[in-house]
Amino acid sequence: MAPSTYYAANGRPASARQIRDAELAPRLLELWDSNYSVYGVRKLWKAAQREGINIGRDQVGRLMKVLEIEGVRREKRVKTTKPDPGMPRHPDLVNRVFKADGPNQLWVTDLTFVPTWQGVAYVCFIIDAYSRAIVGWRCAPNMKTETVLDAVEMARWSRGKHLPELRCHSDAGRQFTSIRYGERLAEIGATPSIGTVGDSYDNALAETVNGYYKAELVRGPAKSGPWKTIDDLELATLGWVHWHNMKRLHGYLGDVPPLEYEEKFYAGVTSAKELVEIK
Repeated sequence: MAPSTYYAANGRPASARQIRDAELAPRLLELWDSNYSVYGVRKLWKAAQREGINIGRDQVGRLMKVLEIEGVRREKRVKTTKPDPGMPRHPDLVNRVFKADGPNQLWVTDLTFVPTWQGVAYVCFIIDAYSRAIVGWRCAPNMKTETVLDAVEMARWSRGKHLPELRCHSDAGRQFTSIRYGERLAEIGATPSIGTVGDSYDNALAETVNGYYKAELVRGPAKSGPWKTIDDLELATLGWVHWHNMKRLHGYLGDVPPLEYEEKFYAGVTSAKELVEIK
């Protein structure tokens, strides 16, 4: 390169694109950081739009490369619960159709585990299939039935004490085939449902939530683990659940958070398509 060319380029004022990039890049980085550093191009673009940032998807992708940030990737799941062949099982009332016409019609639940310095922690989530909202959860040092019952109790107090149209679906783990679990659901009028033994597809929705919990919080770019104690993990999970329900964008819901999606339902908007149309 000729010296005159170098000095001409070096002294040239910044272009409109460079000025715009310099303005948008820190805002995108802040938005990415505030969402557990897990969003890829599409979700970060959607989140920017919700924040009133006028930016194109291609520009988001280009600036993410400049900032050296990317979306999180999930890893292969690990089976946690073990079936008890000696226990009678409730029938499968879902048949892999994880859809509902409104909240509190179908819940799904499962257990997963997280290593800590104190030992292994077991986390149980209960998810509303309509909105993907986590309605109950529990973090404990064991995977006994009490862990699941505590999650059910949280869901019971957050969603209602009597839900006669509710089905609560799980795998065939011994926690979910126990008599006490069935009795606790009966107290709120809910009917238990259990999928096929050894078939991950029969509880796919709950396992999906477990998968992105592990990817976004436990192994994600913004992780604060490995946690020293189970209490530390429980506190971190509390923050993640709040973000998941209140802020996390779900493509299945038209890129809105679960509780916002439920608000639209109660306001008379009944589908993700309608929600997209009024956004």
